[in-house]
Amino acid sequence: MNTRPRRNRKSAAIRSMVEETKIGTEHLIYPIFLKDGKGVKEEISSLPKNYRWSIDQLLPEIEACMKLGIFTYDIFPAVEEHLKDRVASYSYAEDNFYLNAFRKLKETFPEIVLMSDVALDPYSSDGHDGLVENGQILNDETLPILNRMAVAQAQSGVDIIGPSDMMDGRVGSIREALDINGYTDVSIMSYSAKYASAFYGPFRDALNSAPKSGDKKTYQMNPANKREALLEAELDYLEGADMLMVKPALCYLDVIHMLKENFNIPITAYNVSGECAMVYAATEKGWLNYDLAISEMLLSMRRAGADAILTYFAKDFATLLKNK
Repeated sequence: MNTRPRRNRKSAAIRSMVEETKIGTEHLIYPIFLKDGKGVKEEISSLPKNYRWSIDQLLPEIEACMKLGIFTYDIFPAVEEHLKDRVASYSYAEDNFYLNAFRKLKETFPEIVLMSDVALDPYSSDGHDGLVENGQILNDETLPILNRMAVAQAQSGVDIIGPSDMMDGRVGSIREALDINGYTDVSIMSYSAKYASAFYGPFRDALNSAPKSGDKKTYQMNPANKREALLEAELDYLEGADMLMVKPALCYLDVIHMLKENFNIPITAYNVSGECAMVYAATEKGWLNYDLAISEMLLSMRRAGADAILTYFAKDFATLLKNK
């Protein structure tokens, strides 16, 4: 035999030399849940090892993560029910706790990258990503609310806006609102291919943001559809998105790969709460090796084409890399 592929696997040094896919802390975005108050660190029962943090407790946690090499964070606020209304007005209220927390984070750690989520559901009494009227999710009427939310987040120091609502035309609308208000340097990482998935449950538990009625299938994508993701991504690209996201990641590696092959801007993936919760549960039972499982899972997303990955494993994986 002239060709023996095993020769390139015969030692750790050779395997490392010819390794096709690399993943480091620079590829990680850490999603974190924020809560109003002081001294708060509440573990999320359906997403072990993840917490709702008050800002005073979050600051030392961010500092610890920075020492591990994590510099990008996506912050999600858990808003009390009495602050929610049908138009999500708390999302852009001048003195709300999460915008104040963003200011504090950027003041304390100016070198970090802050990402935020733009959608109505964390602030809406209906629990939907768009404005609800007579049981319908209104598309065009939602856009001005998203614009106000995005501008308020940019004013508080956010570097990357993440529209996750899946309303048609929202990227162009937000880009225009940001530019008009002087935030031309604020990026948009669009949730371009966001599927109506069964894997969002622990996230909704963390924020108490599940829909009060109906589901999200009229605006989030059908899991059966792949080519439709090209249409969604093309629209977001033309409307001014700087990065395109696929959510979830693990069941949609083919979609990540397809977007990577078709667009010359960064492609990101969201390793969502349900995907992570499965690993937590299986390792607790002794069915999986946690370190090996999370490493393989994240590597698969990079191999598929993800330039960056939002993952609840970020701190644990960064710790693994540091201890290698």
